[in-house]
Amino acid sequence: MIKIGDKIDDRYRITSRLGTGGMSEVYEATDVISKRVVAIKIMKEELMNDYEKIRRFKHEVAAVASLQHPNIIKVYNNGEVNGRPYMANEYVKGQTLHEKLLFLTKMQPYEACEIMLQILSAAIYIHNHGVIHRDIKPHNVYYMADGTIKLGDFGIATNEEMSNANPDEHILGSVHYLAPELCQGKKPTPLSDIYALGITFFELVTGHVPFDEALPVDIAVAHIKRPFPMPSKVDPSISREVEKIIIKACRKNPIDRYQSAQAMADDIENVMKNRNNFKEKKSFLSRIFGFK
Repeated sequence: MIKIGDKIDDRYRITSRLGTGGMSEVYEATDVISKRVVAIKIMKEELMNDYEKIRRFKHEVAAVASLQHPNIIKVYNNGEVNGRPYMANEYVKGQTLHEKLLFLTKMQPYEACEIMLQILSAAIYIHNHGVIHRDIKPHNVYYMADGTIKLGDFGIATNEEMSNANPDEHILGSVHYLAPELCQGKKPTPLSDIYALGITFFELVTGHVPFDEALPVDIAVAHIKRPFPMPSKVDPSISREVEKIIIKACRKNPIDRYQSAQAMADDIENVMKNRNNFKEKKSFLSRIFGFK
């Protein structure tokens, strides 16, 4: 059992418990060597006989340990303590995008574009390194104190070369953001992440997800069969140019979507150059963090 004051690997002194997730406990700790504050994510003790959960936890470590990008939560170190795998992550002080949406309800289109460009920057990087996130959603996007947006929670991320390894895992992910092909049990690709990015964009500007049926199976069927709702029908202030980006990212057939996160980012940047596409005056960062 981990206690306040314990030292992990003779380096990380536990200062507080931050919370718990499906597979892990998370603690705040101080790196006695670098003096920086870190977040220690350690496998739950009761799951140590679940070899599939252990494999998935170690897979997350492997997926992100080598990724170094300003919009991705860093992994500083990893190892085992009393046989339990752990990783020492960059400590994120702030809220998730989901929590921010609960407070704001929705964001103005220009604000959403600012956020999306940072998330897309992370997506471009991981895709260029052969990693598919598979669970991009506001719950897994974090705010730093300086306003930087960071993508985290790579627990079900996969390498493109390994995406065929276990067909049973293709439907992992959050059903509200799950691409139609994943709902059908097909293998994940970077274009599956593009769909999730489009759903996230939709949620930012409308305040809710496009399909929100009571049962997960009904949501999956909606992704596959139902027409995608037009964002401007929810909020008329959303310009046609912004709407077109969301719709293209969320095409049912992956071939009809943006073929890269870079292409989606390029279109957002082009739309942002013309402020006539947006009715609001202040950006998200200026409203929330006081930036000019």
